[in-house]
Amino acid sequence: MIRFGAAWIVPVDRPPIRDGWVAVDEGRIVAIGAGDGEADRAYGPRRSLGRVALLPGLVNAHTHLELSWLRDRVPPASRFTSWVKQLMAVRRGVERPDDPIVVEAACAAAREARATGTIAVGDISNSLVSVDVIAASGLHGIVFHELIGFRAADAERVGATRALREAAASRVRCVRVSVAPHAPYSVSPELFQAIRAEVSAGAVPYTSVHVGESDEEIELMEAGTGEWARMLRWIGAWRDDWTPPGVGPVEYLDRLGMIDARTLAVHGVRLADESLNGLRARGATLVTCPRSNQWVGVGVPPVDRFYRSGVAVAVGTDSLASVDDLNLFAELKTLSWLAPGVPAARLLESATLVGARALGLDSELGSLTPGKRAEIVAVSLPGNVADVEAHLVSGIEPREIAWIPGAG
Repeated sequence: MIRFGAAWIVPVDRPPIRDGWVAVDEGRIVAIGAGDGEADRAYGPRRSLGRVALLPGLVNAHTHLELSWLRDRVPPASRFTSWVKQLMAVRRGVERPDDPIVVEAACAAAREARATGTIAVGDISNSLVSVDVIAASGLHGIVFHELIGFRAADAERVGATRALREAAASRVRCVRVSVAPHAPYSVSPELFQAIRAEVSAGAVPYTSVHVGESDEEIELMEAGTGEWARMLRWIGAWRDDWTPPGVGPVEYLDRLGMIDARTLAVHGVRLADESLNGLRARGATLVTCPRSNQWVGVGVPPVDRFYRSGVAVAVGTDSLASVDDLNLFAELKTLSWLAPGVPAARLLESATLVGARALGLDSELGSLTPGKRAEIVAVSLPGNVADVEAHLVSGIEPREIAWIPGAG
């Protein structure tokens, strides 16, 4: 039994505790509180960690570790389709799942995420290379095997790749594997429905989808025209028998049965209030990645509207192809700047407990709750911090972050 004392304890599922402590035994949280006396007798003497705040490890609900090798190779763009063309040009002929440049960069990125306070990820992978990478780094989470294909026959890819997912999942215990569609503009209705059936019948009934990311996506769904229609023709993926649904992307995915309480709807930058209400009604989680959104040219996410809608909001970084680093505290700083009216406590909850719940990990992670894993982050504090939650969303640098040794 070890009782760690700190200037602040930030449990997330309850208000912060000044001059508090967390008792840990065999990697599990036993109790949290303030004051000694009875605590000394019950949990042993306090081991003071000084002027730090203790909080649960963060949850990055959306990233692409296998794209980490693209860091600094794809510059920002003013339009999303322009950025996608740049990405495709750089990736063409370079990336293979077993290419050392891919694996080594993914490993370094996973270590970076862990070092900056992240304990779990919702990772998107086309090759499943990140399954072993995540496990080796000490992270937890779900790897979503992302499938793309706009033709009807592409639905067969779900069954054809099942053995690959099963083999990857069997190699590790701390990382689960599911399957996910990429986006409404890149996945056929038939493939969406095949993925939905696979997820519903699988051992890991969670999925993820990029949705409402750009104006071009909205135009394609509503009218079948615009830059995405031209892009699909340019890459030879267009199908003449496809009829635009005539509704927004959330409504379209809902018709296909893709939206439920175990769906991570990623980005949502261009979603109308009705679409956000639809996500809330279905119990889905919206994952916002504000720094990446600006990098790829889709604009600033309406963070205030996200929270006002009542939809569950989690936080992701997206990939190192479209963000400077995987420090989720930097993402929180951006969210706080974009939505100063959203309480810091809610932003922290989004980056911890909401993300853990979206990935089915909230029984183990996401808050400093007795019985959960003691995956505890310490953030050094300057001077006398009066509002610790506001400080934690103001921009925490890697040098200020440490994991509590002997806890998790």
